[in-house]
Amino acid sequence: MNSLLPLVRNETVKIWKKKRFFVILLILAALIPIFTYAQVMMAENFRKQTGTNDWRIEAETQINDYKSRISSTRLPEEWKKWYRVEIQRLQYYINHNIDPASADGVTFAREFTINSVSLFLPLMVMVIAADLVSSEHSQGTIKLLLTRPVRRWKVLTSKYVALTLYVSLTVMCTAALAYVISGAVLGYSGWRAPVLTGFAVAGSAVDTSNVHMIEQWQYLLMVLGLAWFSCMTVAVLSMMISVLVRSTAAGMGTMLALLIAGTILSNMASDWESAKYFFMVNLDTVVYLAGQSPPIPGMTLPFSLGILSLTALGSLVVSYAVFTRRDVMN
Repeated sequence: MNSLLPLVRNETVKIWKKKRFFVILLILAALIPIFTYAQVMMAENFRKQTGTNDWRIEAETQINDYKSRISSTRLPEEWKKWYRVEIQRLQYYINHNIDPASADGVTFAREFTINSVSLFLPLMVMVIAADLVSSEHSQGTIKLLLTRPVRRWKVLTSKYVALTLYVSLTVMCTAALAYVISGAVLGYSGWRAPVLTGFAVAGSAVDTSNVHMIEQWQYLLMVLGLAWFSCMTVAVLSMMISVLVRSTAAGMGTMLALLIAGTILSNMASDWESAKYFFMVNLDTVVYLAGQSPPIPGMTLPFSLGILSLTALGSLVVSYAVFTRRDVMN
């Protein structure tokens, strides 16, 4: 342990000096005000159209819109199932007089994190993780690193520990910046607002037998925990590719293609049940908390967590096997 701590400190400093974490913070600081402004303008347009700020009217408008779309013969059946689930979920909120998206900083942070889990946050994490090993090859420092009197598994472990730290900071800073920036416009209240969770989707029906109410700060912690788990899976997989591929550009390109492919599969191949075994389709773990339809029928939260866990475990095994045996002298 004593020999591992200096290595972790060294790897942490390396990532810090690359300034990529600061780039992530700058991207968030630039994008969040835009999304905040967009939400304010949407609320203002809705108020002008309806003459009220009552969230029930907006929910009923969405329900009517979904019903009209379901009646269309051109709409694919998988989309009709999604709309039927959304109708039942929104109706449940109306019946229990709970606003599912109140305008405040906490709700904005929650929704921003939820919408970032499947692509945006994994991309930010990939930027940090994709060159932790491959950059050592390009800079010529890999020989110096691996010829030191330290076991190779400790060197790689130190990189994983530092990566875990920065993944955690990325997720937490995303929520914190979303709350601070949006709260300046929407207000900083909402921590104890009621939120419903426990919805279970079975086909095109929603099971509400386990639905219960929790405070929004608890819900936000659940969202952040699931987002962190998804991001760690992407980070570990990115590290494996960084070990296997000595080119940072090739590693980033591979991960970018995989993440985008997951979005395409979720939208265009929802009838292909075998696609649910791909890790990128399972990244959107927070979808289960809100009772929304999973990307592919039959998927559940335990299933997605299991696929992500197996992906991360397999990536760790491959990373350590290759890193500890690779000949770097030739």
